[in-house]
Amino acid sequence: MRFLIAPNAYKGTFTALEAVSLIEEVLIQAYPSSQFASQALADGGDGTCALLAESLGLEKIECLSLNAIGQSLVGFYAWDKSSKTAFLDVSTCSGLGVLSTYAREPSLTSTYGTGILIQQAIQGGAQHLILGLGGSATIDLGTGILQALGFLFLDQNGREIPAFSPEFLKSCRHIQRPLRLPEVSFTCLCDVRNPFFGSKGAVPVFGPQKGLKEAEIEATEVSTAAMVELLLRKSHSPVLDQPGFGAAGGIAFGLAQFFPCSLEYGALYFFKQVNLEEKVKKADWILTGEGQYDSQSEEGKACFELKQLAHKHGKKIALIASGQEGYASGFDAVLELTPLDFSDPEYQKRAREEFQGLLRKVISIKVFD
Repeated sequence: MRFLIAPNAYKGTFTALEAVSLIEEVLIQAYPSSQFASQALADGGDGTCALLAESLGLEKIECLSLNAIGQSLVGFYAWDKSSKTAFLDVSTCSGLGVLSTYAREPSLTSTYGTGILIQQAIQGGAQHLILGLGGSATIDLGTGILQALGFLFLDQNGREIPAFSPEFLKSCRHIQRPLRLPEVSFTCLCDVRNPFFGSKGAVPVFGPQKGLKEAEIEATEVSTAAMVELLLRKSHSPVLDQPGFGAAGGIAFGLAQFFPCSLEYGALYFFKQVNLEEKVKKADWILTGEGQYDSQSEEGKACFELKQLAHKHGKKIALIASGQEGYASGFDAVLELTPLDFSDPEYQKRAREEFQGLLRKVISIKVFD
């Protein structure tokens, strides 16, 4: 028997690499004579570029930067010298994960810290930047990044508005481009297909996750629409809204107005970079999973895309996740985890015990035999 262990992260519980270890431990005990391969997965969500860099063995370069409300931290990007490409996650500096709950305030948060990393990478020789968009704390259309790259945002009196100013977008009336733009291109990786505008757009769908209150949605939509108009006016080649621009508060939407910028679905990009298809071809059973499998999972998440790839090559695949939507999605086996009580101080320990216990139970009834 040949197993491929390829889970995504279980958000709030354990990383993709930790999930690999948990599955390996059980399978090796149960099938000591079998062959095992592993590849932790990411799909454009939080930490995608960090995991990709680890999988590819890239150099990690640390830089002093700022989080989404302007507090100092140490960020990093991964460096591929041969292609002069830098890989970095928006979540490293401008993510929800590095903010306290009280600091989640979209009218204040900025991608400026991510812009500092990008500027450092450019100064280090980067000509192409891969941005993982998942996990952002911002709805600033990438204006913070643009500020770090030399753009000025001015109020009605022509005064510069500093990054991290309250109601930054609402206050802006003019944009001043730098005399010379950096000669770089961007590839933005996302795990959603939402446009920026509309009922499924960045503000109503993802705003509440970033701390936006229901009563603030309409005003935020007005201020973001006004900023888009300013960006389009300053662009020499305006790019209109499209699927995926709703990711990370419109970062790709803003960058695309001034730089060569492609938007790719992170799972397929990740699969290609780590040569996952070849690993699938060599497996008999594939085990994957994520924290919650739901309707969004079939919009480009890693587990769904891996299932498609597995069945393309006639391989069997098992899903380990909470939620019942996986049963109707065509997986060959579904191991349903119970929802976690995150208020339990030992929830992570309990999650690991249940995870491995469920896997042992399935093995005992010979699902993989």
